[in-house]
Amino acid sequence: MDTISSVALAAGLGWASGLRLYATVFALGLLAKFGYVHLPAALDILSHPYLIALAGMLFVVEFFADKFPLVDSVWDSFHTFIRIPGGALLAMGAIDSSDPLIATSVALLGGTLAGGTHLAKSGSRALINTSPEPFSNWMASFSEEGLVVIGLWLALAHPTLFLVFIALFIILLFWLLPKLWRGIQMMFSVTRRQLR
Repeated sequence: MDTISSVALAAGLGWASGLRLYATVFALGLLAKFGYVHLPAALDILSHPYLIALAGMLFVVEFFADKFPLVDSVWDSFHTFIRIPGGALLAMGAIDSSDPLIATSVALLGGTLAGGTHLAKSGSRALINTSPEPFSNWMASFSEEGLVVIGLWLALAHPTLFLVFIALFIILLFWLLPKLWRGIQMMFSVTRRQLR
């Protein structure tokens, strides 16, 4: 794997983990198992049948949990402690470097990317959950799953294009996260007033 492909894979795995960690591991494991992608040696474990089955089972649970407004927010809050380290580990494995400085740097960047993606996802969903109808929640959930599929495909098939996508995504995050934070603060203040 050349440098651009490795960086795109690391960034892609960090980014996708922030949205759907289990789907990312499941899809990548299946693709590697059947020979559609060749993963770095550090990520070969993803093609183990046990890990594919476990990730697939967790993906099914997450698929349904993510479709219900309150359940998805609780799920997201617990997964703050799972998606970010998962993204860091997957990104570090994608680079597969024996140099601890490079491995640690990539893990930090992968975890940061997973964290930014996760915050954008969970913040957006918290605001969407204030809507009384379930359709916007379902649409957001299916959109996230579609984004993961498209993002991973781009990272594997067109790494340079994916890196451009990630750069644009990071710019969007800098614009979006403060707005989400203000929206969540406003939602909490309205809720506090209603509870009084």
